[in-house]
Amino acid sequence: MAYRWKNTLSAADVTPESAWLNRRQIIAGATGLGVGAIAGPAFAATEGLEPNSFEDITSYNNFYEFGTDKGDPKRYAGEMTTEPWAIEIGGMVDRPGTYDFKDIMSEMTVEERIYRFRCVEAWSMVIPWNGFELADLLNMAGVQDGAKYVAFETLYRPDEMRGQRFPTIDWPYVEGLRLDEAMHPLTIMATGIYGKPMPNQNGAPIRLVVPWKYGFKSIKSIVKITLTTEEPPTSWNRLQPREYGFYSNVNPNVDHPRWSQASERRIGGGLFAPRIPTLMFNGYEDEVASLYEGMDLKRFY
Repeated sequence: MAYRWKNTLSAADVTPESAWLNRRQIIAGATGLGVGAIAGPAFAATEGLEPNSFEDITSYNNFYEFGTDKGDPKRYAGEMTTEPWAIEIGGMVDRPGTYDFKDIMSEMTVEERIYRFRCVEAWSMVIPWNGFELADLLNMAGVQDGAKYVAFETLYRPDEMRGQRFPTIDWPYVEGLRLDEAMHPLTIMATGIYGKPMPNQNGAPIRLVVPWKYGFKSIKSIVKITLTTEEPPTSWNRLQPREYGFYSNVNPNVDHPRWSQASERRIGGGLFAPRIPTLMFNGYEDEVASLYEGMDLKRFY
């Protein structure tokens, strides 16, 4: 791959599981851009902060399909069945169909990607994901000329996902990207964390990760992908269009209607730890700003 990005995050920046560094050292530096640890630009603002445990990563998250409390996903996600699993890929593709998860994985090259994660609620982590580029999956299905957007859909199974028994949002959860965003090398389908299979509460067995966007764009437990010419609806935009736009790029200069986005709280930093500045595009400005040239970034909330 000709595309390269800065790789200056290191193990010290990761929100780590205590046993992770004992298993093996995460590669840092500008090399190793094939199979191995791949990261975004420096995360200097996190230096000196106490790293998180694996418990923090898997117990403090949003997955409203299991409830609205931060602990609900871990508490109840074990009720979700993830085997067998398949993804329906359709719309403007050459090879539409239902793709078995195991068959997909047999065709993909899984890498480690150390990425920042910035929630719209103004908290953040650094997470070592395991996964593959979304572009590889879309190319496997064959993207047709004229496709402009990619729509995603989460599993809908109220008998196993108790949060879906309540009208918190209009189920199933749906999200979308512009095609060039979806094909960008930083956009991945994550299948694990810390070298382990993706925990149910974090979106097992496969989820989207778009590191320069707010976390709710990274839809979990995906069962359907559709290529289309029209901008697809997204769950939070349908529910609260004044607060959540389609693009939802991390922009510290555009406040949420109810709070500032200029800074963030790093999970694990301690009760009295100072907030850290939020970076434009979550620190990936050099890599992705060109996607939005000539567009009003203030409209992207």
